[in-house]
Amino acid sequence: MGKDLKGKELGTGIVQRKDGKYAARFVGKTKKRTEKHFDKVSEAKKWLAEAKYEDEHSNIGASSRMTVNAWFDFWLHEIKEKTTRPNTVRNYRERYEHNIRDVIGNMIISEVKPMHCQKVLNLMEDSYKGSTIEQCRITMASMFFYAQENQIIPISPVVKSVKTPKKIEKKVRFLTLEEQDKFLKAAEGTSNYYQFVLILQTGLRTGEMIGLKWEDIDFGKRTISVKRTMEFRYGDQEFRIGEPKSKAGYRTIPMTQTAYDILKAKEKERHTIKVLDFRYKDFVFINRKGMPTKNSTYDSAIYKIVDKAGIPRFSMHTLRHTFATRAIEAGMKPKTLQEILGHANIGVTMNLYVHITEDEKEKEIKKFEQAFKIG
Repeated sequence: MGKDLKGKELGTGIVQRKDGKYAARFVGKTKKRTEKHFDKVSEAKKWLAEAKYEDEHSNIGASSRMTVNAWFDFWLHEIKEKTTRPNTVRNYRERYEHNIRDVIGNMIISEVKPMHCQKVLNLMEDSYKGSTIEQCRITMASMFFYAQENQIIPISPVVKSVKTPKKIEKKVRFLTLEEQDKFLKAAEGTSNYYQFVLILQTGLRTGEMIGLKWEDIDFGKRTISVKRTMEFRYGDQEFRIGEPKSKAGYRTIPMTQTAYDILKAKEKERHTIKVLDFRYKDFVFINRKGMPTKNSTYDSAIYKIVDKAGIPRFSMHTLRHTFATRAIEAGMKPKTLQEILGHANIGVTMNLYVHITEDEKEKEIKKFEQAFKIG
């Protein structure tokens, strides 16, 4: 019999760990021990009951009477984590935890209908971008199709009629030259100033910047190699390192002089850090606690800076958009920009970043006027 931290009996197979989480474990028919951790004891007991049922009633640990929650856990851990890129697995997990679980998670998998899947997508309409809603539809389609292929259900409920609600996407947010100048002046002297400027100079994604190691920096060739992405996972309370977003994400970016100067300054600073977590000793951007800064902390820092500067709020990703905008304004070819940004498809580059500002339109009209001046 397991106990909680106060000595209360929790039942066979459940125990509370020192960090407060509840561990649920059992040994199945194959003699393999299975264990999961939960924030609530009720969640641990529910999972344990479902897992034992699946183990007892199916040769592969899955049955048509299991819940969608149980099937998702089986599908993700036993199938996808072994065959799919980490970033894709992460996307599946996020969409399930944030959007699918609360709507259909407790339903029996064989009782889920197309209308239930459509409800999941409809509930996202007001709060999520169309691309994120489509990602959720893909998650459901993939997990249910695999259940169909393995005869857990007769047919997937994600049929053609289950569609992503049409949304009018917001325009890409980027900083005007005036906003950029105000932001940099307000940010100067803050702990994350170098990181802000580096993204404006390279177009790196936040996770790519956090994941930079000194081995990726070649001062001789003046290049930055993107080989990984890193983000803080609040569920696990630790940083997770993964592959770039796509194969195109692996790339080499030439340094501007400003980027070179920033990285040289960080290299000097590296030897003055007094507290350093050994796990992160090779990473470029380390905070005063000797660790990388969490992804969300960067956005929080930006909010404080722009509120003080009187600029509308924006996120770290806006700095990447701003880099792309400045590159286009400077005449960079779309194909070159695609490679620097790490986009797998040039259509993504064109759709996201080929927007013409009011200033640019006025300049182009003046050029036209001079070229076709009569008399």
